[in-house]
Amino acid sequence: MDAAGRLRRSLSRWSASSSELHARELQRDQRASGELAIEEAPDRQLVTVRGVLRTVTLRPRGGVPALEAELFDGSAVLTLIWLGRRRIAGIAPGRSLRVRGRIGVHDGARVIYNPRYELLP
Repeated sequence: MDAAGRLRRSLSRWSASSSELHARELQRDQRASGELAIEEAPDRQLVTVRGVLRTVTLRPRGGVPALEAELFDGSAVLTLIWLGRRRIAGIAPGRSLRVRGRIGVHDGARVIYNPRYELLP
């Protein structure tokens, strides 16, 4: 790499916000894992994606408790919904997760209902 390229990368790191740096780090981890990025994962097919939980909320749907979480991998956000659950041990904001399920679209948001999940260190 030439000196101009190193200088450009260094300046880019200094001028980026912490959220941009976090997104880049997540994308690097996602590429290293060999799994699909959320934005590249196709709808209605069984997919495995990974990321970090941004939010976890209890949001009843049709009178049924539902635990809803936003999974972010640096490329996009995927909503995870566990129907009939008020809480799940280990599911908390900031937790790294690998999930498997079929992505659908509900109210314009990409969603996986009742995904299988694996807590990552």
